[in-house]
Amino acid sequence: MNTNAIYWKSVVFVFLGACSYGVLSTIVKLGYREGFTTAEISGSQMVLGAGFLWVLTFLFSAQQKLSPTEWVKLLFAGLFAGLTGVFYYLSLQTIPASIAIILLFQFTWMGVLIESLLSKQFPTRFRLLSLLVLAIGTALAGEVWNARFTSLSISGIGLGLLAGLTYASFVIASGRVVPHVNPWMRSSVMMTGSAIITVILLPPYFIVNGSLWEGLWMWGILLALFGAILPTLLFTYGVPHIGGGLATILGSAELPTAVFMSSFILRETVDGVQWFGVLIILSGIVLAEGRHSMLLQRDRSII
Repeated sequence: MNTNAIYWKSVVFVFLGACSYGVLSTIVKLGYREGFTTAEISGSQMVLGAGFLWVLTFLFSAQQKLSPTEWVKLLFAGLFAGLTGVFYYLSLQTIPASIAIILLFQFTWMGVLIESLLSKQFPTRFRLLSLLVLAIGTALAGEVWNARFTSLSISGIGLGLLAGLTYASFVIASGRVVPHVNPWMRSSVMMTGSAIITVILLPPYFIVNGSLWEGLWMWGILLALFGAILPTLLFTYGVPHIGGGLATILGSAELPTAVFMSSFILRETVDGVQWFGVLIILSGIVLAEGRHSMLLQRDRSII
């Protein structure tokens, strides 16, 4: 497979990984309707996700021995994914969801900034413009104008920003931490790190209190699939080939997916302004790829 084919395949994989994350909010809301708590939902997602990933790794992947240093690096990188869920769920307890999603989506510029510092390269004008477009689209799709800013919690704002920072860090780490290890093994170890930090901060009482067998298992499996297995595998494969900066911009596909799911599955009302915001976000994602597309067309014309 040539370099361009691998590149575009990776773009699609990261985009689909972000869309997979966008499904989570709908599943979480359905789980809440059944009476399950944040600790039960988040804990079952990470624990089951790590368990299933290890089974799939042993079944479908060639075994690869890791050094102690590689284990530590991957486990540490996985902490970011677990912390993202914990910080975001905690922020929702004190600030409106529309503000929380705006704060979480600061991961776009955070990711571009982190990648720029690590690579010592200034972002292209296409990516800077796409960040502006994404910010406008996120504000519209998230209905930020409906929030009451006078009663916002400082701790809630801080937790929301921390969620954005840890999510950006997870995306960057997916592409930079021991990339020579196969995606199956990397995903399994990273998700183990996510599960460890989650059960430390949110003790897994669901394992012993019976809720797992009272219906939580179903939501846990769905959350594990869309929130642990698919995005982690897709990110660990795709991000090394496209870079963390573009990957965080592609991660914005999470919000449009969440809007689609809430409209068609939860039957929540989504007004025209929100749909317009979704279109703007998608336009921003396309804009981020402007430079690569132009270079590709130029190379073809030379040939």
